[in-house]
Amino acid sequence: MRRRLAFLRARRRWLLEAFLAGNLLFLAVDIFFAHSVNSFRDPWEWVPFWFSLAGGGLLAALLIARRGPDTPSICWSGIAVAVASIAVGVIGAILHLESAFFRRFAVEGLVYAAPFVAPLAYAGIGFLLLVNRTGLFRKADDDLGWGQRVTLFAAGGFAGNFVLALLDHEQNGFSTWTEWIPVVAAALAVSNLMILGMRRAPAPELVRLAAGNLLLQGGVGLWGFWLHLEADISALGGRPFEAFVHGAPPFAPLLFTDLAVLAAIALLALERR
Repeated sequence: MRRRLAFLRARRRWLLEAFLAGNLLFLAVDIFFAHSVNSFRDPWEWVPFWFSLAGGGLLAALLIARRGPDTPSICWSGIAVAVASIAVGVIGAILHLESAFFRRFAVEGLVYAAPFVAPLAYAGIGFLLLVNRTGLFRKADDDLGWGQRVTLFAAGGFAGNFVLALLDHEQNGFSTWTEWIPVVAAALAVSNLMILGMRRAPAPELVRLAAGNLLLQGGVGLWGFWLHLEADISALGGRPFEAFVHGAPPFAPLLFTDLAVLAAIALLALERR
């Protein structure tokens, strides 16, 4: 077990890049279903879809060709994808807010607008890819090393999950008690990971507590995916495609599982300490 951990720890930057490439490719699927609600009425809605395929495909191809984050000759390719991803995320968030919030400047505009936090996933991917490619986190043994900073990125992602869970479930007034689970789970993850990421010398017990918390977050994500999908298929007459397009977003809860994997990669660096 220790040998496997040492093997993964030595390749944590490669694992992070593989994680980011997979996220970009999966976002293409999520964007396809999300923007199919209005049949891609605005041509600009295709931009994140094609960018996800192109950016994620490029990163995956480079990793397969063993041209990962430590290859100086093609470092700029990853930086270009990172900058483009940040731009797509920020512009997408503004466009989503413009759909309702900027017209009414009210809380209802946030609740019933297109989810403005969702495009920021691209910004998060871009920032992580940028720092992984430029080597800002290579000094893993300093007080705020690679693992701690990636942990803080994961904490920021869970903070976004907290906002999304509140806004999405407020649309039906938290009709069932299970809709409070992601709110509580996200708050727990943020507090745990923030403490871990800001401690100068995280104790082994704190790292193990975080590992258990991440298992919980992963389970919350998988359970939420099943609950959303089951409710959507039942409500829409057993038509899976319609459930993915017009029902409660089945992929949204998987953000918990996704961020748990990201934080687990960061823990590989912290566990050694």
